[in-house]
Amino acid sequence: MCLLEGTRMSEAKFEPLKGHIHRTGDEMVARSEAFFNAMKTRRTVRMFSPEPVPKAVIEHAILTAGRAPSGANKQPWHFAAISDPDMKARIRAAAEEEERAFYGGRAGDSWLKDLEPFGTDEHKPFLETAPWLIAVFRQSYGTRPDGARDTHYYVHESAGLAAGFLLAALHHAGLATLTHTPSPMGFLADICGRPASEKATMLVVAGYPAKDCEVPVIDKKPLSEISSWF
Repeated sequence: MCLLEGTRMSEAKFEPLKGHIHRTGDEMVARSEAFFNAMKTRRTVRMFSPEPVPKAVIEHAILTAGRAPSGANKQPWHFAAISDPDMKARIRAAAEEEERAFYGGRAGDSWLKDLEPFGTDEHKPFLETAPWLIAVFRQSYGTRPDGARDTHYYVHESAGLAAGFLLAALHHAGLATLTHTPSPMGFLADICGRPASEKATMLVVAGYPAKDCEVPVIDKKPLSEISSWF
């Protein structure tokens, strides 16, 4: 039996594992290949349709993100889902202000050179065009019912895992996505009214791709370059 370090046996509560389906090797190979084929169609897009997306889709995607593993199950994340046009306009204005500074000299020459294949600049119209923006926040610490600070562990790793779950869920639902990371992102906490314990880690743009949507010609590294086998 594996327990978290420092957990006393009297505090640990367990229940039978539910929901797991034991599959044959052939079934697992087929399912893993099918999932890979579905996920490899996911592309980062910057051309979105304004077509509305049901709120329930975003709710289920965020619920999926909330199922990600986290250090000591502290779940150190918060997702601010934004569809309000005025808020999206404020976010775009603040993001573009940071991006003008980024492209105007804050970024080094090598960074800007690496971005050239993607044709990006300080203009971010998709922040208003797409029906949904989801600001992902990581929680440095929590607050207990008595007001005391609750320590969180592996905050960056946990929030990153949750964001990955979120992107996969949105793609599975049929939406296009973009991970937007203006730096710094302090304006997101201000606009979304989040506490000082939370820092924005990314802004996920979600919606249908525009009918004339185009994406950069890129490739992904093969298995031999991203894995080692022993």
